[in-house]
Amino acid sequence: MADNLEKHIPLTESTYYILLSLTEEMHGYGIMQKVDEMSKGNVKLGPGTLYGALSKLLKQGFIKEIQDDTRRKNYVLTECGMELVKMQHERIKILYDNGVKIVEEK
Repeated sequence: MADNLEKHIPLTESTYYILLSLTEEMHGYGIMQKVDEMSKGNVKLGPGTLYGALSKLLKQGFIKEIQDDTRRKNYVLTECGMELVKMQHERIKILYDNGVKIVEEK
């Protein structure tokens, strides 16, 4: 599936932050808080956006659902999801490095 991952790149900013937050098991509200914290308040996820994205990511196999004792749904990245995060990270790194070259020359 790794070669099929290319078709999912680029990720939206919201999706990227959701996947980053799910490197550890987390429930929906925790994801919203983590994304807000990581993005320094630049990405605010509403429940509709979040649960729509989680549903799509589940279907695509990038995250999996884990039921806990409180019947709360927790989510975590799959190996495939981690590969996707790494691909997006590399893409962003290239963008950033190119931006630095241009901005520092001006």
